[in-house]
Amino acid sequence: MIVCPVCLCSQMFAPLPISDKRHSELFSIIVSTVMFDDCMENEGVVFQSSDPIFSVRQDGFIFARGDVASLDEPVQFKLTASGPYTNVWETVIQLAVTDPPSPEQNDNEVTFVSRGLGMLTAQNQGHRRQKRDWVIPPINVAENSRGPFPQMLVSIRSDQDKDISVRYSITGVGADQPPNEVFSIDPVLGKMFVTKPLDREHRSSYHLRAHAVDMNGNQVENPIDLHIFVIDMNDNRPEFKNQVYNGSVDEGSRPGTYVMHLSAFDADDNTTANGMVRYRILPQTPHSSIPNMFTINSETGDIVTVAPGLDREKVSQYTIIVQATDMEGNLSFGLSNTATAIITVTDINDNPPMLTSRTFSGEVPENQVDVVVANLTVIDADQPHSPNWNAVYRIISGDPAGHFTIRTDPVTNDGMVTVVKPVDFEMNRAFMLTVVASNQAHLASGILSSLQSTAGVTISIQDVNEPPYFPTNPKHIRFEEGVPAGTSLTTFSASDPDRLQMQQIIRYSKLNDPADWLSINRTNGQIVTTAMLDRESVHVKNNIYEATFLATDNGSPAASGTGTLQIYLIDINDNPPALVPRESQICERMNKNVNGVNITAADADTDPNAGPFVFELPNFPSSIRRNWTISRISGDFARLGLRYQVYLEPGMYEVPIIVSDSGNPPLSNRSVIKVKVCPCDEHGDCTTLGAVAAAGLGTGAIISILICIIILLSMVLLFVVWIKRREKERQTKQLLIDPEDDVRDNILKYDEEGGGEEDQDYDLSQLQQPDSLEHIMSKPPGIRRVDERPIIPESQYPIRPVVPHPGDIGDFIHEGLRAADNDPTAPPYDSLLVFDYEGSGSTAGSVSSLNSTSTGDQDYDYLNDWGPRFKKLADMYGGGDDD
Repeated sequence: MIVCPVCLCSQMFAPLPISDKRHSELFSIIVSTVMFDDCMENEGVVFQSSDPIFSVRQDGFIFARGDVASLDEPVQFKLTASGPYTNVWETVIQLAVTDPPSPEQNDNEVTFVSRGLGMLTAQNQGHRRQKRDWVIPPINVAENSRGPFPQMLVSIRSDQDKDISVRYSITGVGADQPPNEVFSIDPVLGKMFVTKPLDREHRSSYHLRAHAVDMNGNQVENPIDLHIFVIDMNDNRPEFKNQVYNGSVDEGSRPGTYVMHLSAFDADDNTTANGMVRYRILPQTPHSSIPNMFTINSETGDIVTVAPGLDREKVSQYTIIVQATDMEGNLSFGLSNTATAIITVTDINDNPPMLTSRTFSGEVPENQVDVVVANLTVIDADQPHSPNWNAVYRIISGDPAGHFTIRTDPVTNDGMVTVVKPVDFEMNRAFMLTVVASNQAHLASGILSSLQSTAGVTISIQDVNEPPYFPTNPKHIRFEEGVPAGTSLTTFSASDPDRLQMQQIIRYSKLNDPADWLSINRTNGQIVTTAMLDRESVHVKNNIYEATFLATDNGSPAASGTGTLQIYLIDINDNPPALVPRESQICERMNKNVNGVNITAADADTDPNAGPFVFELPNFPSSIRRNWTISRISGDFARLGLRYQVYLEPGMYEVPIIVSDSGNPPLSNRSVIKVKVCPCDEHGDCTTLGAVAAAGLGTGAIISILICIIILLSMVLLFVVWIKRREKERQTKQLLIDPEDDVRDNILKYDEEGGGEEDQDYDLSQLQQPDSLEHIMSKPPGIRRVDERPIIPESQYPIRPVVPHPGDIGDFIHEGLRAADNDPTAPPYDSLLVFDYEGSGSTAGSVSSLNSTSTGDQDYDYLNDWGPRFKKLADMYGGGDDD
């Protein structure tokens, strides 16, 4: 297969293999051919080879001079084309020797493979030609070509197309794979075309394979690899990632100090000038005394300082425009883009704080704290509210006792001289302070402190009326308790600290005396008792009684001070001991396990006026010593018990005991202990029966109590059984409907709502139904109504079954109605209703026309059919003439 690259009129130099030719001489063999088109029909073009063995004729044929069969390694040489209408173009030719021929071939046959040009087999005349393989050089296509399209790139032809019909095709990305149909081929002529403009930034190369087959689809030639490279054009500007970049540099930085980095990306080929970006700085803003404070590395994009003199206090921010240009910065041919770099000059502590005055003054009343007495103002040119600006004040002399401190106002940066320890006018009338101001951050290297950072502060102390004070506070004294009222204890006097003022008079008063035992003299402070002191009082804590007194001077304004007096009360034996416990129990018979009751005593006094105690039984009554005994256990404890072989009935016994303390003289107390004597079990514990007996009840009384309890329980049980049985009977006899829903006639009581128009004064209680007949008969004549129940046996109503059958409900209801109709005892009762005079002159007129007259025109016999309820009425009107 022969591949014929075609050079369009773009002055592209490319090889062009041709079909096999043989030279008449053995050592002059045509190897390949080249094609060069300078768009001027190659007039005057001359080809030159760097290897003398190979030459190029005017028509482009490359031939070898000499014996090429002796070559044992690839050969490479440079081929140059030049002419009057073109520049000098170069290409590299590579030739390699193929494998040795087979034995069937002639020994003199030599095969060459042209790498980048093609392959041609040379052989002696009379020998048959061997099948050829080709290695096609890359095909270069410029991107963004304007056409016209399709544009031919290369021509592929098989040398067998003279004998058979050959069809050509291409495969690969850009042909039959996405993006499809970028390249096409004439299947008959073998010419390959590009169908549209190419974009190197989208795809920089294509790898295709060319195929040659016969009409039956059989492979005629081995596939050929076609490499198509898209030649880059400068069609992309450099692009910055950001439009604005921020950087910073310390003020006072030396030239060459790194500031920041900018970079731009160019989508063109960075191995060519199209993608090589160079940077430069356009004029900076603002234009300071130094117009070019910064420079940029044209290749890396690093911005550095180029001149000294960065001062934040003069210029705090610079704005520079950075331009990026491709084509290695050629402004005539390259494409450019710009970005903004904002450089902030950061502050350093290059300005020491300066106090606005060399002297400051203030005054403060004595004995006051947390008071600002003076304000120190300072000026600092550094960045406000930063460590380089924040002031720190120190007192370096004039205040050895530490009465003052200087606090910094976080807003104004002023120094506030504040009193932290009270000052005394009588000790110091004025203070001369020396203060120095500095910053939180240290000064920058090479910066010295200013003389204006130091100043003097004069503080005057104002005299005020100070309150009297008690030199000894609290004051401690010791006294025995029980001292009588009117006893002088001590003199509790105060002193006036105002020595420089005129002599002041101090008056004393009592501020707090919990037990009201003391009084103080107003003029001299002498303290006298007003009641007897008692150590055992609730107002005494840990033997100390505490009272507070007030001392007030006559200054303007008056001032007062307090003092505390603490009296330590010494104990005396003024409280007799008391027996503990006051109640106990003991077994009626002594045994070896239980020997008696342990007793002790409580004494409000302390040692030596308390224990050890002495316990004794009195001589009277004599039964006490006869039945009881006391034995000493220790200094504070004794044991009370029954004498041996003494038996006492169970019960409660009162045993008097005399208890004496160890005071001088000792105090005694006769106390009574209630001892419960009871029968005990083997462990010495009182039994239940014994405890009851010990309470004072005999055996008969105990039995009577138990019988009463049993009878009471029985009555409760019988009452419960009766209630249950009654409830069961009521459930058994209950009607089908509840008594509340009974539809039988009931007695309805109505109160009087008023009489006639002229009769409104009457006794309303006489219209109500009486509770008894005697009550009615005893009343005077008036308005009465009496419903009397007949005294006859009550009718028997049917009993509702416990579980009635649904079909019997109707029968049950009818039977109940029939019994109610025939029951004369069912309300309302037939009785005589008596009405008296209700008034006269009624506006309603007379109702005499309603009087019944027996004319005989009406038959009242039908009243007999209405049942027993109308029997009385039937007797009155149905009797006819008999009545």
